[in-house]
Amino acid sequence: MENEARHTLSLTDRSELSLTGINDVDAFNEEEISVICECGELLIKGDLLHIEELSLETGIMNVSGKISSLTYSEKLSRTSVFKKLFGA
Repeated sequence: MENEARHTLSLTDRSELSLTGINDVDAFNEEEISVICECGELLIKGDLLHIEELSLETGIMNVSGKISSLTYSEKLSRTSVFKKLFGA
């Protein structure tokens, strides 16, 4: 278990968000940032969001702005979605 990657989240005053265990950034703009982490997909919503630091090599990401929502969902592979749609 010592080699297993971990995901942590620290939010300060709803304006500074620090994350670890980030694998990829799916999409981002000033109102939403969608990231893939060890626990699934994380959707960050707010205003004037800005990615201050991102290192996919170390899995670290820092975000600033007015953060209003953090929502986790299970990550689904695209193949499983296609299998469900087309029965393949």
